[in-house]
Amino acid sequence: MTSLIDTFTKSMRQESLLDIRPGDTVRVHQKIKEGNKERLQVFEGVVLARKHGKGINATITVRKISSGVGVERIFPIHSPSLDKIEVVKHSKVRRAKLYYLREAKGKKARLKTAKFGLEKEEVPVESADVAEPVDAQA
Repeated sequence: MTSLIDTFTKSMRQESLLDIRPGDTVRVHQKIKEGNKERLQVFEGVVLARKHGKGINATITVRKISSGVGVERIFPIHSPSLDKIEVVKHSKVRRAKLYYLREAKGKKARLKTAKFGLEKEEVPVESADVAEPVDAQA
């Protein structure tokens, strides 16, 4: 017998957003209501932290630099006000929380781009295209 809370939690959960990690550059599309109109507002920045695990209460902290001023926003991942979260790029990081980026300027604020999924793919070679080696003695 599942409780009412478990049923609600499963219905609100978005499975596609579970692979967001600190160091990712993300583009968050949020629904904004102005009067009787609704529009999408995009916030693009680096994920500094992910908190509260993979549950319904999970949040991400996203930071960007706007006109020379650092701006941080905390987004609940499974909120119905979020339309989608796009991962623009992955970066290689060695910490779970990137709060040191708040004070970092210039080169120290750069993250190394990780090469996820860029392994060389093997192309199958058809036997008709491959020439047989010719012996010089024959």
